[in-house]
Amino acid sequence: MSVYTNRHNFLCVPLGKAIMFIQVQLLQGLLTPLTYKVPDSWEPANLVGRLIRVPVRTQKRTALVLAQQEEAPQQSRFAIKEALELAPFPTDPHYYPFINQLAAYYQTDVTHFLQRVNQFLNQKELRETDIIISEKPLDLRPVITLTDEQQTIVDTIIPQIGAQTYEPNLIHGVTGSGKTEIYKRLLEHTIAQGKSALFLVPEVTLALQFEKLLRAQLPPTVILYSFHSATSVKIKKQVWQALLKKEACVIIGVHVPVLLPHPNLGLIIVDEEHEAGYQEKKHPKVNSKEAAILRASLHKVPIVLGSATPSIASLYNVKHRGWHFFQLKKRFAGAFPKIKTVSLTEKKGARRSFWISKELERAITDQLHKKEQTIIFLNRRGFSFFVQCKACSFVVSCANCSVSLTLHGNNQLTCHYCGYAIPMPTKCPGCKASEDQLLKKGIGTQQIVSILEKLFPTARIGRADLDVTSKKNIWQQTVTAFELGTLDILVGTQTITKGFHFPNVSLVGIIWADLNLHFPAYNSAETTLQQIIQVAGRAGRQKPDSTIIVQSMIEHPIFRFMHEIDYLNFYTHELHNREELSYPPYGRLIEIELKHVHEQMVEKDANDLAEKLMNARTGNLRDIQILGPAKPPVYKIKHTYARKIYLKGQSIGDLIALFQAADPYQCTSSVFFTPNPTS
Repeated sequence: MSVYTNRHNFLCVPLGKAIMFIQVQLLQGLLTPLTYKVPDSWEPANLVGRLIRVPVRTQKRTALVLAQQEEAPQQSRFAIKEALELAPFPTDPHYYPFINQLAAYYQTDVTHFLQRVNQFLNQKELRETDIIISEKPLDLRPVITLTDEQQTIVDTIIPQIGAQTYEPNLIHGVTGSGKTEIYKRLLEHTIAQGKSALFLVPEVTLALQFEKLLRAQLPPTVILYSFHSATSVKIKKQVWQALLKKEACVIIGVHVPVLLPHPNLGLIIVDEEHEAGYQEKKHPKVNSKEAAILRASLHKVPIVLGSATPSIASLYNVKHRGWHFFQLKKRFAGAFPKIKTVSLTEKKGARRSFWISKELERAITDQLHKKEQTIIFLNRRGFSFFVQCKACSFVVSCANCSVSLTLHGNNQLTCHYCGYAIPMPTKCPGCKASEDQLLKKGIGTQQIVSILEKLFPTARIGRADLDVTSKKNIWQQTVTAFELGTLDILVGTQTITKGFHFPNVSLVGIIWADLNLHFPAYNSAETTLQQIIQVAGRAGRQKPDSTIIVQSMIEHPIFRFMHEIDYLNFYTHELHNREELSYPPYGRLIEIELKHVHEQMVEKDANDLAEKLMNARTGNLRDIQILGPAKPPVYKIKHTYARKIYLKGQSIGDLIALFQAADPYQCTSSVFFTPNPTS
């Protein structure tokens, strides 16, 4: 992540004489900068980038110092008031360069990131969290001897801690290979050196699991805090005090910890580094993993990224940017499962449900007889409204972009990237089958549960998906019930693919493995294979004989790489496809999203902005591709309409320059800028 121009211009004057006046930006409310006098009692200092308290009418408000000057502004309608006090803020010389670069990268105001910190430290006490940590005793191992592979990794990274150099390390460890043991040793060493550590995970549920595990298994000398949406304000204030005191501690979280100031940072760990969950859902869609990499480079500390299915981008960085690369090829316990593929379009013999093949039905029946558990996985990614023929598996795709077309309510099929559109066909374009063979809506987890209840009336079945995780206690109750063996079958989406250890699971059935391959995103093959491998990793952890049954509509090249040991071969295969189309890592992609309550206005603004971008393509910006504007798959949320434009080119800097040249913030619609969108 390089330095780009953001929407604030900080100004600093030499410190030869006392600074008399400062220009500040309130963290909340008024957007216009205000001027205040520096109190005589303040020592002369460079105040730019500091947080201070200032009077605004009858209130005391927090503000960011943008500039400082010796002379009073020549034009002022009001008497200039004195600033009140410096806000207590941890001493981190790298913090303001960090948020400045982040603001420039996401083309937003630097105050956004300070508001995030301020918001967490000033909100009222949260209600009791809906997520309860399981009370099930952990399988504690007081003394664990590392394998040779693990010991080599620990011995390589430990000297990096405290060496004052930026060292990115990627650990590719198969599921169940013991990455957590490595993390524990590194965290313990970091704290022993008087340094702090950040431990990032992609979901709050994982943060809670790791918090409990690390509290139980790290020595009491390691101070551990959580800082995420399920953490009480009391704990968050304790974290803030620890940062003010430069206390050596471990902070676990998802998005916010990397945005905090860290006075004595020594190590950053990013687990499940491939996960799209690191990118925030709300604008600006900051990717916490990318922010962590920037943070590590500025602080000159090692960062450890771990995954059983590393991202294409990270593997590319190993070869082309000198990242350290380590592999854990063996499971700590258990064996790799056998993998069987089954076609959902197979017509041999009658089956009782289209979605449950005869092979999967027989396997579940056998599991129930053996009193062993089954996971049924539906890798549905958001709204998957594409059209596929049940007879021949043909998917209606864009003629321009190599992605599936999205079905909208007006019976139009539209490209999510470039706007190409055709009417809904009345018969399959591939095999000419009638319209009733065109699958339009797919299937959800509730329908799968209903089907299984009819096929296996005595089975105890639970559901774990995003709907369940949002309901009070139900998510943890479901997971705990499955851990304790009071459920026979667990049906879920990506929420069950990572971070859980179910020792009695010896069968995983993947309902529709190719579903996400047709999601309108350039990285759909990567995310599909990652999910398949991750959910397969829940089986066989303590069973010598386990099976994965992969059901699909089509045959696809990625199914050759479903065994974990073949994952790096997929990387080579996928790189070739990306290079042909100049997609990341061979090119850079920017998503520009426009939003407005009136659809006609957002449509007009999107078209106008696309035209401005076209006109600004001059000089070294000439080769940038502009895709769209187009309707996203879900183009209306909470009475607000959206349109998207994509920029594709070789350099993030050039894409940002083109965006700025088009003067996008003159639009009536809200405009949001996202580099490297994950979906």
